[in-house]
This record gives sequence, C-alpha cells and structure tokens, in this order.
Amino acid sequence: MKILHTMIRVNDLDESIKFYCDVLGMKLLRKKDYPSGRFTLAFVGYGPESETTVIELTYNWDTHQYDLGNAFGHIALGVDDLYQTCETLRAKGAKIVREPGPMKHGGSEIAFIEDPNGYKIELIDLRKRSQN
Repeated sequence: MKILHTMIRVNDLDESIKFYCDVLGMKLLRKKDYPSGRFTLAFVGYGPESETTVIELTYNWDTHQYDLGNAFGHIALGVDDLYQTCETLRAKGAKIVREPGPMKHGGSEIAFIEDPNGYKIELIDLRKRSQN
C-alpha cells in the first residue's frame, strides 16, 4: 500500500490552483468536471501521481465556504532552506502564520503558511529535521 493523495475541499478552485501551483510550485496534474455531481476535482503535486503523493482539490459547485473544524491538522512540505523558502513564499503573497524557527519543545525547525481556504501547511527544514 501507499498513500495516493489527500483531499481538501476548496472555496474557489481557480484561486486554490493558483496558490498551489504559482506560490508553492506544484503542477496541475489533472482536472475534471463532474456535472451530474456538480463538482470538479483538480489534482496538484510535485511529480506524477504514479510516483508521488498529491493533493486533490475538490470544488463543490454549490458550496463556497466550509467550516474547517478542529480535526484536520495540516499538510507538511519538506524544504531545503526554511528561512529562504519563507521569504520567497512571502514575496509571492503567501500568508506566514508561524514564522520559521525551532519547534517549541525541541526538534525540527518549522514554519506554517496558510492557503486561501485557511488550511495550514507546515514547512519543515529537511537539513535540520528531527525524527520525533
């Protein structure tokens, strides 16, 4: 078994695709409308679905706002230089909600950004990654 994708519901599909592709550097892998179900699926990622885990963006045509609740945590991305990545993302308009630095109780150096829907994305410095 392997993890194929993580699905998140989005408020505005074009805005979300722009964020994940233009800001985070992912590629739009595929997109399909399902008129009978009134939804569109778009898959984004850093490589082909056959080789990497991707994110499924689900846009329900009749729903334009979701309550994120408190069960979902975040998506995590590994980066080579946390501080430079945050500056690059900030320049592209990303909202940094936790500035880069060490975890409060020790371990990896991390930061958090937020996508246009309010989903948190953790950035983990791969050079200083803790296995905790």
